[in-house]
Amino acid sequence: MADGGPLYDPRVTPARPDLAAKHLEGKVAAARFVEGELREIAAPQAPLRREPRLDVMLDTEALKGEHVMIYDANEEGWSWGQLVNDGHVGWLPTDALRPAGTEQTDTVSALRTFVFPGPSIKLMPVETLSFGCKLRIARIQAEFAVTADNGFVPLIHLGGAAYREKDFVAVAERFVGTPYLWGGKTSLGLDCSALVQLALTSAGMACPRDSDMQEQALGSPVAPDSGFSNLERGDLLFWPGHVAVARDDATLVHANAYHMAVAVEPIAEAVDRIRAAGIEISSVRRIEGLGQ
Repeated sequence: MADGGPLYDPRVTPARPDLAAKHLEGKVAAARFVEGELREIAAPQAPLRREPRLDVMLDTEALKGEHVMIYDANEEGWSWGQLVNDGHVGWLPTDALRPAGTEQTDTVSALRTFVFPGPSIKLMPVETLSFGCKLRIARIQAEFAVTADNGFVPLIHLGGAAYREKDFVAVAERFVGTPYLWGGKTSLGLDCSALVQLALTSAGMACPRDSDMQEQALGSPVAPDSGFSNLERGDLLFWPGHVAVARDDATLVHANAYHMAVAVEPIAEAVDRIRAAGIEISSVRRIEGLGQ
């Protein structure tokens, strides 16, 4: 930060001692400031890490079609930038990026789907895409949507330009059984806050990436009674470092390391188990107007 200036969360602030985004000039201290170049994720998903190495923690993943503003790149094949959707900052594999193109037309609405090299499901897929990936569809051919890259995707697995889920809790429930993966954001593996982010984003609501950010930004506070009988479908239950989604006043769904999967369980059991580890609920937040 600049002398006497405000503190900025490094997770969402594109600034390092040697380099920072041009729009932060005068707000943070850095040796130089750069404008950045807009890129998009070309791979099915790309890991975002705090350092340009494979042996450091996965912070999050970027999905195919997501935009990222790139401010730096090194000779080892890593690029440093900020995701446009949720503002997360970190290092991505350079070979997972391409120049940003025109607006994508469709979103993967199935948990996962395949991209085939031709109009037949008997062909060997060339890619596996997860829920939330965005594509440019050039034309429709029978039961396939054909991408601008000439990939063939089952039309039934896509939502169009106006795609929006009506019930974000139902979206979270679709992921039940998906393995838990710290930093993951796909139907092959994800963490608690990614489950919430994917579900809310699919319903048209912007959502931060990490649970502490979500607790600060989403909904309005609710004071649960001792039996949680006043909870409603879609309420978000927060603990330090964890978030779950209420399905009703008795059960919740969450990605968690206890089950090592996305699981449904009674609210009381989850609260008691987490309390036994010395962690209490920090808040419950209610999101209105998303058709839960």
